[in-house]
Amino acid sequence: MSVQDMIKKSVLESGMFSQYDIPKILAALAVALILGSVIYLVYQKFYVGVIFSRSFAVTLVGMTVLTCMVTLAISSNIVISLGMVGALSIVRFRTAIKDPMDLLYLFWAITSGITAGAGMYALTLLTAVIIILMITLFYHK
Repeated sequence: MSVQDMIKKSVLESGMFSQYDIPKILAALAVALILGSVIYLVYQKFYVGVIFSRSFAVTLVGMTVLTCMVTLAISSNIVISLGMVGALSIVRFRTAIKDPMDLLYLFWAITSGITAGAGMYALTLLTAVIIILMITLFYHK
């Protein structure tokens, strides 16, 4: 099977032309929004820097939901996934991360969105509990 045949098969059998599974999409986005809000609250509670950046905290929620949406969009079609990878490779962060803990929150938001978009809700929630416990433990010691 050639690459061209794989792409044709991916387009024709992807379900792109059929109905979307609206309950699955809504559930994934709701979990991403709730988890993004949890990340926001944890970031707000355990922030130890000089000036709390509310816009960065809100960005964490948005990043969780948007990553979930991208995962939902690319999970069913190889053509869309290749296009998204190409489009997202152009985008890059221009702001430097000032605190290494901010990087933890960014990766937590991104991976939570990916796992929620993939429908792995148990993994998403278990990881959130472990990270919250870890942050709480190291915050008090």
